[in-house]
Amino acid sequence: MGGTIAWLLLTWGLLTGAFVAVMIWKSLVGMKEENVLFIGEAEAAQLDEQKRIVAKVERLTSLAKAFGIASATLLIVTGGVWLYQGFTTF
Repeated sequence: MGGTIAWLLLTWGLLTGAFVAVMIWKSLVGMKEENVLFIGEAEAAQLDEQKRIVAKVERLTSLAKAFGIASATLLIVTGGVWLYQGFTTF
């Protein structure tokens, strides 16, 4: 049963690492995003680029939420398994 905790912690570590990587990636992509754009005809290309950046940030946000929820859930499950094992061996 001790191996179960090790596998759960390993999986949790991988999920958390993926979560952190996605958050860093989202931060780097979001650095190019402008809050306010004044668009004239000459800046129309910037508008397309900003739309692509916003779409990418939104995709990364949903991916980060999924990894964050999975990481938190697995941490809670691991804690539950650890407590269960502690109570059964006590």
